Amino acid sequence: MDSKKATESLIVMTELVLPNDTNTFGNLMGGRLMYWMDIAAALAGTKHCSAPVVTASVDNISFTNPIRLGNVVHIEAKVTRTFNTSMEIHLDVWGEDVIQQYRYKSNEAYYTFVALDPNNKPRLVPKLEPETEEELRLFESALRRRQLRLILGGKMKAGDAKELKALFI
Repeated sequence: MDSKKATESLIVMTELVLPNDTNTFGNLMGGRLMYWMDIAAALAGTKHCSAPVVTASVDNISFTNPIRLGNVVHIEAKVTRTFNTSMEIHLDVWGEDVIQQYRYKSNEAYYTFVALDPNNKPRLVPKLEPETEEELRLFESALRRRQLRLILGGKMKAGDAKELKALFI
């Protein structure tokens, strides 16, 4: 199976925040944003492996800046590392006030997706080739994030997380 570059999976999704997307404070609802982020991540994963994908996990999402009614949301999703049948996808979310021409960071997150074969069983995914310094940084730190996800999900014992242990010893 051939490897692919991270840039080949890049998805940029843009949405306009309408009244139905907001809470009583006029801010984009977190659940609506997470829905859009899930779609963008699924598209990036599908693009990388040319197969259907399903969400396996979502890491912590911290909302740094609210996105207001009438602003535009830009979601950038890209595969950061692949494992056997799963892949980690990093998302950056930006808000933009197009009237004032001001763009600001709203949040970021990591999603994990699993690729499926025609029988809806996990299938192998292409390896990822990081090219830039940033892609390499995300690639190298992905194993630690994966180990933490597996520990929190009860699928790995903390003592077996060699990459994580190396940070503390």
